[in-house]
This record gives sequence, C-alpha cells and structure tokens, in this order.
Amino acid sequence: MTQPTMDSADALAELGRVRLDEISLDDMLLRIAELAKASIPRTREVTVTLVRGRVGWTGAFTGDLARQLDEWQYEQHRGPCLDASASGDTISVPNMATEERWPAWAERARAAGVQSSLSIGLPIQGSVVGALNVYSDSANAFDSSSITDAEGFGAYAAVALANAHLYDNAATTAAQMQEAMRNRAVIEQAKGIIMGSRRCTPEEAFALLSKISQDTNRKVREVAETLVAQAVDKTRR
Repeated sequence: MTQPTMDSADALAELGRVRLDEISLDDMLLRIAELAKASIPRTREVTVTLVRGRVGWTGAFTGDLARQLDEWQYEQHRGPCLDASASGDTISVPNMATEERWPAWAERARAAGVQSSLSIGLPIQGSVVGALNVYSDSANAFDSSSITDAEGFGAYAAVALANAHLYDNAATTAAQMQEAMRNRAVIEQAKGIIMGSRRCTPEEAFALLSKISQDTNRKVREVAETLVAQAVDKTRR
C-alpha cells in the first residue's frame, strides 16, 4: 500500500510557492499531479483531465497506465473523470470489481492492476473544466478522510491552475500584441519608402504592397521587411 512522501500541508505550501512567471501551464499541470501523488495516501498514479466542449485530454500524468485509463474514457465519451469534470463533483470508484456505472472501463482498470479511483472536479477558467484523477492499486483505498484531503488539495489546485491559465492567456495575448505592433511598424516603414520614391499617398503605397503580396504569394509583412531591408542595404553602400 503506497504511503505519502509529503504532508498535505507541505504539498499545498509547495504549490503556493510556484511562480507563474517562471513556469509554463504544462509544467504547472505536471507539478499538481506530482504533488497529489506525493501527498494523497494510497495513491499509485495521478492524472489531470482537461475538457473543452466535448473534447477531453490528459494535461499531465505521473504514469502511462493512468493516462491510458483516461484516454479510454475520452474514446468512449464516458467515465468518472469526464463526469467529474462536467459536474465539478467528486466521484469515487471504491472497488473496480463491483463498479456498475462504468463496468467496461472498471474491468479494464482492474486488469491493469488499478482497484479503485477518485476523480475530483476542477473548475478552471472559462470554457475549460477538468478533474484531478487519483488511481490506487488497492480496493477501498480512499476513505472519508482521504477524500476530504484530496478535495482540499483539488480546491487549492483549481485556484492555482485557474491563475496559471489566466497568466498563460495574458502572456499569449501580450506576445500577439507585440507581434502585431512589430508588423505594423515595418509595414509603415515600407509605406514610407514607397511614398518617398513614387510620390504617392499612404493608401496607394499600401495597395502596392498588397499587390506584390498577392503576386508573390507572400504575407504583406514579409514584403515590407524585404523592402525595408533593401532600403537599409542601399544606405550602407
């Protein structure tokens, strides 16, 4: 029977020390799975399920067996991790040998050596929901005390994951805005070069850039970059 290697309070403290500017969303998911495995008693493996719409996937896992059990549920569109994700509830499967809600999945899990599981719903952010899935090689592994501890960890993990998701989205948006600004800057430079050489209006300069873009099957930004680079090269000669 697997014993925890970390106290639950230490696991929460460790999760709280994670800096969002130093870790990716994928790494945060993996850290949650690892800390859950280390702190929840009688745990063999842990996964984190993510669901957007009707599409589910495993965002992190501590072992291939648990990932495979998750993926079978995604293929069948049913199972405890999906139900927990949809409802936000905790779903316990105390004994795979007597499980009647998902008998085919339970039989597959039991054949692989997993005898019980616990799925804790994680409301994450916006249209994304998920579940923390804990698998054990012992039947009736998770008593009421263990479930309470796991739910406490899940609640804390959900907040950390939601913050990481928001930070990741904000960072992506900021990077996209910076890229858009760089694109606009080089296009404006190219327009200025064309206006100076052809004595035309800004609209006419952009129309010429667009035509070259279409004729050469390149993006307007790429055409602009080439024109600016050529102009810079001429000034250096």
